[in-house]
Amino acid sequence: QLQLVESGGGKVQPGGSLTLSCAASERALEGYNIGWFRQSPGKEREGVGCLTTSDERTYFEDSVQGRFTISRDGAENTVYLQMNNLNPEDTATYFCAADYVPSPRHHCTTEPDPYDYWGQGTQVTVSS
Repeated sequence: QLQLVESGGGKVQPGGSLTLSCAASERALEGYNIGWFRQSPGKEREGVGCLTTSDERTYFEDSVQGRFTISRDGAENTVYLQMNNLNPEDTATYFCAADYVPSPRHHCTTEPDPYDYWGQGTQVTVSS
């Protein structure tokens, strides 16, 4: 079955940058889109951005637009979330998730409901 493992979390000062990784099982991304989500204590899980694996196109929520980037390393089957200009509001546990898609051009979504497979999460703390 599909397995996802996040890594790269840590503490960073406001304005700093951090890159998270989402490593998938061998060939697990075939037929799947990838989403990034985050959750703070006492808050609902919210979408951050997503990657449509068939064409490598990405989408981001307004809260991170212009600051975050998603990319994919096809050879290592790993998706990256590059986070720039971080602020304390970005502090959260970050999750990657995989959504099985019915067709190659089915665009990814930051709505969590379609995602069937989730990683365990990695903590990101933004503070001085």
